[in-house]
Amino acid sequence: MDAMVEQGPEGSFVLGKVDDLLNLARKNSLWYMLFGTACCAIELMQTGGPRSDADRFGMVFRATPRQSDTLILAGTITYKMASRIRLLYEQMAEPKYVIAMGSCANTGGLFQESYAVVNGGDLFLPVDVYIPGCPPRSESLIEGLMLIQQKIEKEPWLKKAWTNTKNPKDPQIEGLL
Repeated sequence: MDAMVEQGPEGSFVLGKVDDLLNLARKNSLWYMLFGTACCAIELMQTGGPRSDADRFGMVFRATPRQSDTLILAGTITYKMASRIRLLYEQMAEPKYVIAMGSCANTGGLFQESYAVVNGGDLFLPVDVYIPGCPPRSESLIEGLMLIQQKIEKEPWLKKAWTNTKNPKDPQIEGLL
């Protein structure tokens, strides 16, 4: 990041690219959804506790998808639950990120031979970070969240938002041109 803090007569101010400043704010306010399907959810909850303290990185849990920007797939995912998880993912605002936490969310884990278990969250959602383990420790989850922060830091947010806006063709305006 190329932002600089300058001292002026009235106080200090920050100079830098708009993308860098937006990404700095976004990466330090990463809100993950408090949602778990199995035993990895206990480690997910531990991450917000006093021992791991994800709050110090600006990561807090939210109980609603409309206020979350990160979905953590924590635990075994059944086919019945996959459709509901997909619905939660679609309710999240852009940009959104997905972390697959634990062996079950990555590959189906111990239950991959079962007829009811999805063999990985990447079969129905675009996963950004995979965290191995059964269950992974809360330190591993914090490292995964920090990888998401690094990804956010490098995103050309303003450029991406600008190129995604398309001008709708208005037949009345085209007739004037």
